[in-house]
Amino acid sequence: MPESVTKDDPRWALWLLGLVVPTLPLVSMVLVRQSGNALWWLVSPVFVFGIIPFVDLLLGDDDQNLDPEVLDRLGGNPYHRRIVELYIPLQIASFLGGAWFYGQSTGWGERLGIAVSIGIAGGVAINAAHELGHKRGARAERFALVALAQSAYGHFYVEHNRGHHRNVATPEDPASSRFGESLWQFLPRTLWGSLVSAIRLERSRMHRRGTAFLSPHNHIVQGLVLTGVVWGLAVALGGFGVWSFLLIQAVIGIYLLESVNYLEHYGLQRQKLDSGRYEACAPRHSWNSDHRVSNVFLYQLQRHSDHHANPTRDYQALRSFEEAPTLPTGYSGMLVLAVFPWAWRRVMDPKVLAHYEHDTSLLNSR
Repeated sequence: MPESVTKDDPRWALWLLGLVVPTLPLVSMVLVRQSGNALWWLVSPVFVFGIIPFVDLLLGDDDQNLDPEVLDRLGGNPYHRRIVELYIPLQIASFLGGAWFYGQSTGWGERLGIAVSIGIAGGVAINAAHELGHKRGARAERFALVALAQSAYGHFYVEHNRGHHRNVATPEDPASSRFGESLWQFLPRTLWGSLVSAIRLERSRMHRRGTAFLSPHNHIVQGLVLTGVVWGLAVALGGFGVWSFLLIQAVIGIYLLESVNYLEHYGLQRQKLDSGRYEACAPRHSWNSDHRVSNVFLYQLQRHSDHHANPTRDYQALRSFEEAPTLPTGYSGMLVLAVFPWAWRRVMDPKVLAHYEHDTSLLNSR
């Protein structure tokens, strides 16, 4: 371990907790195998949607930023990158192990538990893909696409980096939720809009390269091929009956990703300048959360305000800003709240309005 890491980063060991989520299905497999009790498949959902939000509430926020010179030294440190990369083999091992268990099981209750457990690991894996997808180099690109393959959501790599980050917090972005829009209204809009945007962006890139759209260089094609590979391995281990497992876990992973998108920019909008362009993205255009526990498990994705203002900044160096609007709890708790539109609006609508001092003309509501 480089001394610079242990000296500069007081949370250097805590980042390893991010590897707990892909490991939980493996723990469930051992416990189910030893006890014969299928209830152990509930370990992942209970941990992610029960324990983490509860501990978040107990331990509260950590809005402290490291000194600028320390942040500069931490940026690009290979130790932090390797932790995120390690998520991917653990994720794939859980996925393939889950496929085998699914193929051996005959009860639909247990099968559903397996698919949910694996789907949660796959959904959080998209966060690992998100972190790696912002890094340069073929190695990071490959890891990101492999992480997305389980959920068959490879086009996220294209749309997020070249679409969402350009259009974020504007009506043009399908992944930015609008004021008054429920999660259930948002999901079909973002699912279709993000796919169409990714295809358009990649078609344009292939045209500039002078190659056909269905090219080996096409990131969407690469993602589909990788999905075919990992799903094919799952079928080889679990049999053709795992088709339902593949679909359920993919839906859960995609749902988690898009639900997170829903809460990250709800109601916030960049304003148009006299030139007709939108103002530059700033910390005030993303919802921030400094809840210390969930930030460790999610590689500080919740410090989303700094991420969008500085997309290439590494997770360990992300900062908190006083001007950023703040979520009342971490992502795990907010995901539960978003399921109930009446509760979501009762909590979040006043926060959006207060952020804009009740000037409704500034809201993303179209």
